[in-house]
Order: sequence, then structure tokens, then C-alpha cells
Amino acid sequence: MSMEQIIATVRGFAGALVVVPEPGGDFPEIAWGDAFFYYAPDGQMPQNVQPYGTIVTKNYPDDAACDLDPPGRWRVNIHADRATFRELTGEEPRSLTRPRDYAAADSAMPHPVYGALGWICVVNPGERTTDTVVQLLRSAHDAARARFARRHEPGKSLEDD
Repeated sequence: MSMEQIIATVRGFAGALVVVPEPGGDFPEIAWGDAFFYYAPDGQMPQNVQPYGTIVTKNYPDDAACDLDPPGRWRVNIHADRATFRELTGEEPRSLTRPRDYAAADSAMPHPVYGALGWICVVNPGERTTDTVVQLLRSAHDAARARFARRHEPGKSLEDD
């Protein structure tokens, strides 16, 4: 599955906002060409909310274990619930001890930096992981929609969060 296909899939989710920073916008240069997935039914980028999924197309200064700088390499990152994380990795998010080849393609594994926070990543999703990636994105989107609904309940003030 290509990066463009994943972006198109997420854009098809009700209330999804996909942000793909480009030169000349408000985003730092390092984010150009990457993609950020939010639940935002009003089409506005939410403030003080992390994306539920991202695609990165290069190494970041604190995140180079996946070797994303060579051409054609990219990684999808998705926040997962604990049970799903455990099912995919065999470990608890906060107890990661297994050595992993983070540069391996088409393999679901804990994110090399944010795995302890429940993030799963896949470098260049292929035949083995495409269905998993789509399911993870759908679940993360649904969880973001549920958080949005809780935050926007009638009568709830922002201080309640």
C-alpha cells in the first residue's frame, strides 16, 4: 500500500482531517511531505490534540532507527489501545525489552521512540501489514472521535478535561 493510498483511505473516514505540510506553510521544514491524521469534523486542525496517526518520510533528529532517509522509505505511525498493542507486539507498551530491527519493512512493531506511549509503526507497509495498518487507523480514528465527543459534551467546560 502506498503512502498516497493510506492518505486517501484516512481521508475517507467521516470527520477525518489529513494535514500534509508543504513548503511555504506554517509548519517547520522537517515536517514537509509528512502526513498527520486528526479527527476534526469542522475541518480545522485541533489545538492541543496530538494526531492519532502520522506518516513520516525521513529520519528525525531523535528518531533514526527506522532508516527512513533512503529514497522510497517511509513509516506509518498509529496510536493503539493497550490490548491491540500487546496483541501485535507481545509486550506491554511500558515494558518493552525485546530487541527489534526497526528498519525492517512490512512489519508491525512498537514505535522506536513512542512505543512506550502505545504507538505502533510499520515501515513501508506491504502484503503482510496493509490490512493491519488500515484496521489500526480505523480504530485510532474511532478512539479520537470518542475523545472528541467526550470533550464536546453539552455543558462540559474545557476545565473538565
